[in-house]
Amino acid sequence: MEEIKNPFPEPENRPQEGAASEGDTIRHGVPVPSGAPPPPAQAEPAKTATRLWLKVLAVLYAGAIMVSFLVIEKAATARKSRPADLDLKKITGMVPSTKDAVAVVPVYGGIYQGNSPHAWDKGSGQIARKIDKLAARKEVKAILLDINSPGGTVSAVQEINAAILRARNEHKKPVVAVLGDVAASGGYYIAAACDKVVAHPGTITGSIGVIFSGANVEGLMKKIGYRPEVIKSGKFKDIGSMGREMTPEERRLLQAMIDDSYDQFVEVVSTGRNIPPEKLRAEIADGRIYTGRQALEVRLVDVLGDTQTALDLAGELGKLGKNPRVIRDTDPFSSIFSLLGSRLGIFGGGRVSELITDHPRLEYRWQGF
Repeated sequence: MEEIKNPFPEPENRPQEGAASEGDTIRHGVPVPSGAPPPPAQAEPAKTATRLWLKVLAVLYAGAIMVSFLVIEKAATARKSRPADLDLKKITGMVPSTKDAVAVVPVYGGIYQGNSPHAWDKGSGQIARKIDKLAARKEVKAILLDINSPGGTVSAVQEINAAILRARNEHKKPVVAVLGDVAASGGYYIAAACDKVVAHPGTITGSIGVIFSGANVEGLMKKIGYRPEVIKSGKFKDIGSMGREMTPEERRLLQAMIDDSYDQFVEVVSTGRNIPPEKLRAEIADGRIYTGRQALEVRLVDVLGDTQTALDLAGELGKLGKNPRVIRDTDPFSSIFSLLGSRLGIFGGGRVSELITDHPRLEYRWQGF
């Protein structure tokens, strides 16, 4: 058979496949002829993304500056266009500074002694100091207490009451109370110290009185075979013990303490609300609760309304007029946890820490349901 020749003969000097000629370089296992252009540099995606974000931020920053200049220019134009004869003093009778304001102090949940550093745990000490600091500020012309509390221990309630009286008497700052869902017992005690009291028609208030709560688990301890051993310096040292029945003499002693604390409560309400103490004892201050509308009828509150009603009233007492500028407690954690505390307190409990370490004590507190 005749041999067919390749029409495309291989050059005699062609190097073998995979073999590098003299002067060639090897790149990634592949021979590259000498004089060939270098490969293109690989892209760096991280640096590219960073440059892109820097450009975006620069554009946003420039836009924010432009908007700020536009707002300033518009405000300046509006000020120039104001009538020359516009005199706020002639129209309102007062010329408040743009910084003058009504300060709002929330009092939520059970009222107990405390000076905790935690933002969410506000005791009577923190609230009293806040009132003192706000009353001392020149731009604060009035204080609004936003009360949503069933009360608390006697001394803690009295600490806040004292701060309110200092604001009124020493700093000459009017104080208005607005009653929320519940402002009963100690919650009303601090409201009675204010210049004016505003309540919603459905607010639960009143409960003027004192309570001392304890428990007797003597029967339970006998069933489980537990018998406490007490060594004491005097016969009244373990008064209120859960391990035994209270004696008649101990009961009389505690009742005397209750009566004295009750007299203090009646005195505060009588002075603050200008109601004779005899009338309070006979008709109002027997521990009963009232709606806001019922409380208005017996003179425990001045006005029915809402928070805006109270703000307007505080503004008028502070010579700011209605709808005044407001300084609020802006701590979000404080507001959230204080509100949670108010929900626990409404149903007979205090803050979580108080529930855990509960012990017998004199309280101006409505027990709830």
